[in-house]
Amino acid sequence: MALKTDRYEMQTDISYFMNEAQERGGVASLVTGGSGAAMDQSVNLVSYPPSASGRVPIGILLNDVVNNDLTRVRVNPYKNEVQRGGKVTLLRKGYVVTNRIQGNPTAGQPAFPAHSGNISPTNLVGGTMPVIGMFLSSRDQDGFAKVEVNLPTTN
Repeated sequence: MALKTDRYEMQTDISYFMNEAQERGGVASLVTGGSGAAMDQSVNLVSYPPSASGRVPIGILLNDVVNNDLTRVRVNPYKNEVQRGGKVTLLRKGYVVTNRIQGNPTAGQPAFPAHSGNISPTNLVGGTMPVIGMFLSSRDQDGFAKVEVNLPTTN
């Protein structure tokens, strides 16, 4: 579990697809983007990149992306699961409580995307990495912290 139920979803986006099995709660970054109002699976792809360098953060992943054999098991909508290659819900504005944290944040620090979809209180990449929001708490004993998300951002 990477997200707790304490969250506020002011603005979400459902126009992106994810082609890899991932756990919710991390920063999804743009792989390819279409032109205009493109809604095709092959052009609007997001992922948890191994390095956040040069990637554009799109939002916090709100679904678990699974790779199930659909001839044997159904996708569980009660667990908010999406089959790999399907459309995902991304949080653009609001807040979440997640454990996809790298480092030790304190309340009021800016939140930066880090590697593998994690969120960091410091810019680990260097350069002009965009701030995705702000930490609203420090980590608790289970490793969760509240993060305000405000995307898109400008530096």
